Amino acid sequence: MPSLCRQCLTTFDDGTRCPACRSPRITAHPELFDLTIAHMDCDAFYASVEKRDRPDLADKPVIIGGGRRGVVSTCCYVARIRGVRSAMPMFKALELCPDAVVLKGRMDLYVEVSKQVRALMEELTPAIEPLSLDEAFLDLTGTARLHGAPPAVMLARLTRRMQEEIGITGSIGLSHNKFLAKIASDLDKPRGFSVIGRAETKAFLAPKPVGIIFGIGIVGQESLKKAGINTIADLKRWDRADLARRFGSMGDRLWHLARGEDHRPVSRNRPVKSISKETTFGEDTADADILDGHLWRLAEQVSARAKAKETAGRVVTLKLKSADFKTITRRHALSDPTQMADRIYREARALLDAMGSTGPARLIGVGISDLVSADMADRGGDLLDPGAARRAEAERATDAIRARFGPDAIRKGRALR
Repeated sequence: MPSLCRQCLTTFDDGTRCPACRSPRITAHPELFDLTIAHMDCDAFYASVEKRDRPDLADKPVIIGGGRRGVVSTCCYVARIRGVRSAMPMFKALELCPDAVVLKGRMDLYVEVSKQVRALMEELTPAIEPLSLDEAFLDLTGTARLHGAPPAVMLARLTRRMQEEIGITGSIGLSHNKFLAKIASDLDKPRGFSVIGRAETKAFLAPKPVGIIFGIGIVGQESLKKAGINTIADLKRWDRADLARRFGSMGDRLWHLARGEDHRPVSRNRPVKSISKETTFGEDTADADILDGHLWRLAEQVSARAKAKETAGRVVTLKLKSADFKTITRRHALSDPTQMADRIYREARALLDAMGSTGPARLIGVGISDLVSADMADRGGDLLDPGAARRAEAERATDAIRARFGPDAIRKGRALR
């Protein structure tokens, strides 16, 4: 059985411990050195970065999120053992884990760490498809001769370097297509390395619930359940034409995935449709200063993501949820795209002012959409706003200082509200 020690990267045949270093961290699979499509997922990324910077939190449950009425952005594995999950209401998370250390996210820092991870991946292959700051698909087809080692070895080396050089861990899923590679990366977290080979694909999938398919949420599962489809095996029994008639284009996709078929390439330039960020207040508020402060922080976070992805938006969106849960959304198309926090903030603030009195709010969000390449953004001045170019120059200088001295090196006064 082809085997790999993830501790020292020794390859060998069979054994429960590495013959070189005696580590039990072994991955063994008949197709281990033949597969080339991988999914790398950082382990509890935001929480891991916080624990890296605060060693005193190493063994404590850590939740990244807002106040009691917010939601969990992410949490560490100690908190997950207690039942805490991403997107869970914060009050519920604290009921399950009352001793949790709750931290506000530091998006600028997470973006910088994400760039460091991306740089390590770039050394393996140019075929990288990011899904978010902390996960990506990689296609290492044809790289064995370049690196002098099969993809599995290089992927194990990647996660080892992430831990040694950046201080965070990641899990690898290795297979023959993206669908299965993503499933595999979730099988043995944290610090996992799981393989799904061609020969075992159908047998592996058959008993799995349909919820294992990425993109099939609660509503989708209920729709499939009404049709008598609970597992992949149930799905596979359906005729392709019948699935298409019942579920449209999704039905045809499900027919292929039930058979482990996914022909999508790893696309470096996979389009991102929008970038947004929102926050839920601890108490409903109509205070203009509080809303303004949140608008600026959200604009900075959206801007940071846009800059990290080297993209910009032609449309700025403001989202407001009132105390009675009514959602109001307003959009404004720009004359030219932007990725600058100052401009995103000013456009969002103008949209908020135009709304007039909407009563106390429980949530506010900011986003950009209709995305284009960053080299098309913020090219010139605004005749209606002579100070825009000067503020953009100041913002770029601020970005450079933060990149060198940390995300908190410079903060605007309005961000402290």
